[in-house]
Amino acid sequence: MRFSDVVVCVASLVVIMVLIGVPIEIVLAPALGPYWGSYVISAVNVLLSALIGGYVFAGKIWEEARLKTIAKISVLAAVLMVFYVISFPAFPHWGLAVRDAYEAANPGVELSNSEWFTVESTVLAQIMFIDVVMVLVLGFIGLYIGSMLRRPSGK
Repeated sequence: MRFSDVVVCVASLVVIMVLIGVPIEIVLAPALGPYWGSYVISAVNVLLSALIGGYVFAGKIWEEARLKTIAKISVLAAVLMVFYVISFPAFPHWGLAVRDAYEAANPGVELSNSEWFTVESTVLAQIMFIDVVMVLVLGFIGLYIGSMLRRPSGK
């Protein structure tokens, strides 16, 4: 699979995630709540979009070493997720949400500005780690299963 095909596949996965993400969020968010809901919704969204993407791009995935192709797609999707996550501090209330969560977990603790910067950086790194692992693992599984559902004839 050429790099341009990998880019088209990852771009398609993002479009699929957006299109199915909103209905999934409407259904699951009220039932699961804001904390666990966001993680479950993200996991379901990544897995379903990868399943669909694996099915749609099965022909290209089966052209060469299937696991290598799926790994390329998963890694590029994880890189895209990193760029998405590093935009979080640009959200207006992100720092305030981090501060509220930290103060709720550590009542009465006073931190300096540099310590708050470290806390926010650590939280961002944790979110990035969780999201990248989720995209790598669930994306790989979804692409693999999706490509298996639509095997090319003769394989």
